[in-house]
Amino acid sequence: MPSQKIIPHLWFDNNAKEAVDHYLKVFPESEIRSNTTLNDTPSGEAKQFDFNVFGYRFMAINAGPYFVKNPSISFTVLFKPSEAQLLQEVWDALATDGKILMPLDQYDFSEKFGWLQDQFDVSWQLLITDQPFDTRIRPSFMFINDNVGRAEEAIEYYTSVFNDSGDVSKFYYPEGMEPDKPDTLAHAEFKLENQYFVALDSAHNHKFDFNEGVSLLINVDTQDEIDAYWEKLSHVPESEQCGWVKDQFGVSWQITPSIMGKMMKEGTQEQIDRVTQAFLKMKKFDIQTLVDAYEGK
Repeated sequence: MPSQKIIPHLWFDNNAKEAVDHYLKVFPESEIRSNTTLNDTPSGEAKQFDFNVFGYRFMAINAGPYFVKNPSISFTVLFKPSEAQLLQEVWDALATDGKILMPLDQYDFSEKFGWLQDQFDVSWQLLITDQPFDTRIRPSFMFINDNVGRAEEAIEYYTSVFNDSGDVSKFYYPEGMEPDKPDTLAHAEFKLENQYFVALDSAHNHKFDFNEGVSLLINVDTQDEIDAYWEKLSHVPESEQCGWVKDQFGVSWQITPSIMGKMMKEGTQEQIDRVTQAFLKMKKFDIQTLVDAYEGK
């Protein structure tokens, strides 16, 4: 697939490495791309991992017990009809010590589907589809509580913010599905930066909502891009910190220069430490300041 501009980022207390190792065993086409130690952060020594799951890029960090992941953002994984056995194996591995949200079964929209939260609190939806696909994983937003009925608004907003974006499909709830209303989305697919995403509304009672446990990191190349995304996505000023913003729906984004990832991957520990201390002082990242820190200026 082309370069992935939007990368799901998973927050862990202290077991990111355990989780990443687990996913590498569970999913084919998975690997650790890099890992970095960030010293002297508010959480002490923080370990960050850049890894692929089923060919899809994720990041994870050990950063303290501040946020707990929940099913408001899950990851839909697509399987071909001929891969029912693989789906079952992945399901069994993820379900171990996890929580079943929707049993693995036949539904009117799929011959096999299930939704679970694994032992690390990451939520997965496994689905057999007869539709062709080029990437298997789609981050999936559930609009609940105060956000019920805003899934369509969010899709329209996100597709206006990102390039190479647009609707793919929308399905509304039928009559008789109370508390869900017919003018709200039962399922929608859309594209941002040529990546697939899913959104739905759910009017049922949920004890969680969007938080920083699962965020979306945007890789950008220029300061102008950082400034533009910051202006469009930051709607909660008190959440602005170290490149993080929160939008009007409560979804957290990290607006990060791609050169920073390169520096963290290729730099010496001393260079990484200087960059870390520089970015910890920032709200919105300033690329030149980060480069100067890396070069010891």
